Amino acid sequence: MRMNKNRISAAVAVLAAATALTACSSGGGGGGATTASGGGASNCTNTIPKKDLPVVTMWGWYPNMQLVVDNFNKQNAEVQVCWTNVGQGSDEYDKFQTAISAGTGAPDVIMIEMDRIPTFQIQNALVDIKKYGFDAAKANYSEGAWKDVSVGDAVYGVPVDGGPMAMIYRKDIFDKYDIKPPKTWAEYEEAAKKIKDAGGPAFGDFAANVSALTMALQIQKGAAPFTYDPAQQSSIGVKLNDQASKDVLDYWGRLAKDGLVGTQDQFTPEYISGVINGKYATYISAAWAPGYLTGAGVGKGEDTGKFAVAPLPQWDAANPVQVNWGGSAFSVTSQAKNPELAAKAAFGLYADKESLTHGWTNQIIFPLNLQALNDPEFVNLKVAFFDGQQANKEVYVPAANAYKGVTYSPFGQYYFDAMTKQVSALIEGSVTGAQAADRVQEDVAKYAKEQGFTVQ
Repeated sequence: MRMNKNRISAAVAVLAAATALTACSSGGGGGGATTASGGGASNCTNTIPKKDLPVVTMWGWYPNMQLVVDNFNKQNAEVQVCWTNVGQGSDEYDKFQTAISAGTGAPDVIMIEMDRIPTFQIQNALVDIKKYGFDAAKANYSEGAWKDVSVGDAVYGVPVDGGPMAMIYRKDIFDKYDIKPPKTWAEYEEAAKKIKDAGGPAFGDFAANVSALTMALQIQKGAAPFTYDPAQQSSIGVKLNDQASKDVLDYWGRLAKDGLVGTQDQFTPEYISGVINGKYATYISAAWAPGYLTGAGVGKGEDTGKFAVAPLPQWDAANPVQVNWGGSAFSVTSQAKNPELAAKAAFGLYADKESLTHGWTNQIIFPLNLQALNDPEFVNLKVAFFDGQQANKEVYVPAANAYKGVTYSPFGQYYFDAMTKQVSALIEGSVTGAQAADRVQEDVAKYAKEQGFTVQ
């Protein structure tokens, strides 16, 4: 039986309100814009210089959003942006969900993490911007960047920043134990054994609280967790226990069981202390990690100059697959009074050279706009965190260019929570990797059916 679209949307709305995810990007502040496009706005954080132009409201939490909005308003002769920061990640999503439920109170443009787009799209809360300037902007971003902000053939956001993945490592530890950066996951395990046998630190960390990372590593192995097309909105493909997914969980479960990697939650003071103090030889993460680590105090003390980065190890070195962790976009909401003007703002914000340069220079974003990604100044940058290594040229830019994108689901946070539960059990030793994958599949498929989806 085909479920009613409104029932599915309502069920997803409950989930979105209950399980909003905190974003990787940093920010703060509050206040809410109260008017939308059409001439004037109140409660703006910024000052609108061209008061005779129509105004669109927006929410966003990038730390340099003030500069970005000011640059847009100075350069634009058609529309002005009234910006406010209503909170980062989950705080913003909670407010947006309230506005969706009420049918009023949302901004015209909103900053959203890419994996959250389907959650709001299925509630008809976002606008397909394909007819509002996509053709003119298409060449500014890669195929993978556009796929991450698309649902089916429709486009629901303008990519801003991403997280191509790599392996950060401690040069001093690698030198001490005569380790070369592993090119494959088999070599990664061999290096981990060598260091352990010599009495060295954990080679890496397998944490339960980074399900997005685990998903990315499974996708690298060949997994395709979800297939979803809004043209068949009540149907979704859920394949979370294919052989690739099981292999990755078995691999990391084995490394944890053998004491080759730690199992500490990441993004905690204890984990950061471990990174600073050389508890881990590697950190598998994304291109935003240097900025995060620097802000957390890594690379500023005795560990200064001890970090380098290498490409993400591969399952098959002859057929490399690049994956991504994190990233945000500007989306037009269905409450925008003038979607075309709102789209002009979404496409134009964080698209000028000054804003992009400020963003990557200060490690606020890893840019997806190709005018920044291919800028020789960015490509050839000698990154201070990596002791002058040209990390973008050697690692991150090639990874970003090779990334093909993924399909996210409308209930991604439920999936992440289910993964966290089973990885915790895997770390504790109560399940194998294959069993953990089977349990995630059973849990998420059951949930999807309860929400009215037909699971393929």
